[in-house]
Amino acid sequence: MHELTEPLRLETIYRDYVWGGNRLKPGHAPIAEAWVVYENNKILNGPLTGKTLSEAAEIYGVDLLGKSSVDSTGKRFPLLIKLLDCAQWLSLQVHPDNTLAEKLEGPGQFGKAEAWYFIDTEDGSEILCGLKPGTCSEELEEAIRNHTVLHQMQHLHPRAGDSIYIRPRTIHALGPGLLVYEVQQTSNWTYRVWDWDRPATAERPLHIEKSLVAADPALTGQLISAPQGNDGIVHRLVENAYFDLDLIETLNQTLTLDTAGLSFHALTIVSGALWVEGSNWQQPLTAMQSLLIPANAGSYRLTPESNCKVLKAQVHRD
Repeated sequence: MHELTEPLRLETIYRDYVWGGNRLKPGHAPIAEAWVVYENNKILNGPLTGKTLSEAAEIYGVDLLGKSSVDSTGKRFPLLIKLLDCAQWLSLQVHPDNTLAEKLEGPGQFGKAEAWYFIDTEDGSEILCGLKPGTCSEELEEAIRNHTVLHQMQHLHPRAGDSIYIRPRTIHALGPGLLVYEVQQTSNWTYRVWDWDRPATAERPLHIEKSLVAADPALTGQLISAPQGNDGIVHRLVENAYFDLDLIETLNQTLTLDTAGLSFHALTIVSGALWVEGSNWQQPLTAMQSLLIPANAGSYRLTPESNCKVLKAQVHRD
């Protein structure tokens, strides 16, 4: 079996939901989401060309995923990374945690913890995240059933470079004018609480009963302000039981990173250009491209060609 030490390029999967814009695939609007690191992405390079990421994980196991990942979720690829172009409001929604995912959707299902990094925003852009303090379960149920839950929501105003962690069971929504990087557990269980009076369809139903089970009125989230840029600095943005998300900023410095065999590194460059270089390999990366570094790759380098911002997601390492 071929030793897996070189990075994997993945074929992007696009989703054309009603709220999408034209920044992810110009000329093909509305494109709402680009799934850039996902278990069903096909591999575009090397001896695994044509196989999906999940098939590669079955073949290579810990060499691809890393010890932390296999210890947590076995050979299933554990994360899903998307880019979202929000031209309209997304539905007001809530995701289950692991326990509720198994209860509501069946054995072996994962919940959905997620984090957002705001690549670009417009003046007045906002998100909804959590309920107003003091909202009780009875008030929440009445508001969901009467389609008035919008009046109970907290409004936050992100700026480019901000980020936020959305815990499972938190009601939330993204607003217009946002270009967003999202990392989450490898789950897409989404319960729509309210959809801005769009007609419910088979493709976009409301999930009132499941929302009532999943939503926790006490949960909210807080924006994390954009870290102050320093050449060659790795900023930890979000850390939880499922994933760590770092922002790497570099202008002139070459940075050395190391998977240490614990987790793959999923790199997504949000601005600039650089080279990713390891033992006997190198790959270029430009804005909005992603690259998966196998856990077995060990030490590798990021060499900027211009001022770069790179997001690195990995399975949480204790």
